Amino acid sequence: MPERLRWLVSEITEVTSGGPSLVHLPDPDTCLVFRARTAGRGDLLVVGPRTHATYHLGKDLPVCLRFRLRPGAARLLFGAPVSELVDRIVPIGELLDGDLAAYPGQDVVGRLEQALPAMLAARSTADLERAGLLRTAAGALDGERREALPALAGRLAVSERHLRDLFSDGIGLPPKRFQRIARLRKVLARGGTRHWAQLAVTAGYYDQSHMTAEFRTLMGITPAAYFAGRLPALRPC
Repeated sequence: MPERLRWLVSEITEVTSGGPSLVHLPDPDTCLVFRARTAGRGDLLVVGPRTHATYHLGKDLPVCLRFRLRPGAARLLFGAPVSELVDRIVPIGELLDGDLAAYPGQDVVGRLEQALPAMLAARSTADLERAGLLRTAAGALDGERREALPALAGRLAVSERHLRDLFSDGIGLPPKRFQRIARLRKVLARGGTRHWAQLAVTAGYYDQSHMTAEFRTLMGITPAAYFAGRLPALRPC
């Protein structure tokens, strides 16, 4: 990870089709996705938070890099409420002035290393402070010892209403939905086990039935079906 991107980007990963199926998982974060095209060029897309899983037929993908933005970073970079990006994929040129949609594939990391920090120069100190507050709050709600919202708001010296507004504006999701998706991703990361009751407690659910119900709501199927590969009907991308 280039040092200049660390404040804005939490990870850079290469995205592949993964075989005959392509699953887009629920995700509370906004990402930048670079998709290579011909002649070393490519498209830079903004992928907003995803509130539910979608299942697609696998396909051969070109070089595809995903830059996961830290909580609050998307609001700083694009200057618009992230709630407008939920469950959407938008070319970056629709959000920013100038044509930033095409990048030479071999240099996309270097170009973003220069471009993204420079965008922060137009943001006020108050904007940066709000982003820092949001990052702290998101970390508390997603941590191993999750805080209740009233306690968290009190610790951060803000009202609960202000904290909810901050999440909707800067992350795109209310705090409870952010928590639900973050908790689900812990189950997905630790899946493959059959110790469902232990996994439920470790991930932060009340019990196994609570985990199963929320998993079905967000993923469309049960944990057992998902990890066994019994996916819903696949759709073309």
